[in-house]
Amino acid sequence: RRKAGFERFDSPGKGRGLRITRSFKVGELLFSSPAYSYVLSVKERGCYCEFCFTRKEHLARCGKCKKAFYCNVKCQKGDWPMHKLECSAMTAFGENWCPSETSRLVARILARKKTQKQRCVSEKILLIEELQSHVEDVDNEKREMNEADIAGLHRFYSKHLEFPDHKDLLTLFSQVACNGFTIEDDELSHMGTAIYPDVALINHSCLPSVIVTYNGTSAEVRAVQDMKPGDEVLISYIDLLYPTDDRNNRLRESYYFTCDCQECKSRSKDKAKLKVRKQSDPIEPEVVNNMVRYARKTIREFRLMEMCEQSLEEMGAVFDDSNVYMLHMMYQAMGVCLYMEDIDGAVRYGEKILKPYSKLYPPYSLNVSSMYLKLGRLYMGLGRRSMGISAFKKAMVIMEVAHGKDHYYLTELHKEMAQK
Repeated sequence: RRKAGFERFDSPGKGRGLRITRSFKVGELLFSSPAYSYVLSVKERGCYCEFCFTRKEHLARCGKCKKAFYCNVKCQKGDWPMHKLECSAMTAFGENWCPSETSRLVARILARKKTQKQRCVSEKILLIEELQSHVEDVDNEKREMNEADIAGLHRFYSKHLEFPDHKDLLTLFSQVACNGFTIEDDELSHMGTAIYPDVALINHSCLPSVIVTYNGTSAEVRAVQDMKPGDEVLISYIDLLYPTDDRNNRLRESYYFTCDCQECKSRSKDKAKLKVRKQSDPIEPEVVNNMVRYARKTIREFRLMEMCEQSLEEMGAVFDDSNVYMLHMMYQAMGVCLYMEDIDGAVRYGEKILKPYSKLYPPYSLNVSSMYLKLGRLYMGLGRRSMGISAFKKAMVIMEVAHGKDHYYLTELHKEMAQK
């Protein structure tokens, strides 16, 4: 729930925003927000409770569809108003049941709208209808995706839902695209998608003052800088590893604006992020520019380990190992190693990534803590306990600020560290 100490205001050049009316210290919780609507990813079914997103073994299965899992009867009953939208359809369609995650979330939003509107008004929560949609800015590719999602909505949910007209549905899908939040676990793996209208008020900066983490299905907003009354509450909408031009390309593609924060104006970290190899003869700017174009293209198109290794070799002739495009490709290579169960290979790539990550990301970055967690668990699996404990402790320093000291993830991490 929102605590006292906030006010909405018109942020110059950004529209509505949120600012604080009292001081907050690093790690302090500004507010916690329940989801307006949320959905667990299909690939996580059986690992997490559909209702509360608790991860546990021996979850109880829905007796009808046998595809949804719950902690207990209480969670199953709590989820029924949403699960009933899918339960009979999953049984009827069988393997042909395949709505996108966005369609699943929109179906739940439509089901919840009528019952939630009165509560939102009474608690002064931003209404779904008030969210930015940028529907007029959507390009043909995104419009086609929205049309496909709408077709899926009609196909799989017509039994339980009444749909608004097509124009309103296009607007709603655009609102979800601009304002949806990906719920992630402690290693930043995708668990589900949710809408938090209150959190959607917060504007973007590449120098964020707060971070959003998740406790079950609730979003928690914590300070990552000391904040004084009058400061605007700012989060990052994107991965901050990349240089200014890349960040702003991503912001324009997904959110239809260009950032003008101090980091974007000064580009103070771009040189470190685009570091080139030291050579006797300086590398010509055109060579660097060509390699940046190659790296961007490769990042969009890469698929296999061979391509990762080939790209690292090609880029490594010009770029330093700490260059962000090298780090991106190493991260992908680490993922491929994990998939292939090459644990030693995954550790080698992870160790190369960590030091530059710690320098290039802002303080208390979840990207850094998740890398420490990944490496810590790999070390423990290899019997390198002292190195595993060391990595876990470094992750905890960040997580205690980002998640809060009493978060479930910290409790579980203490248990992992205590195991023989």
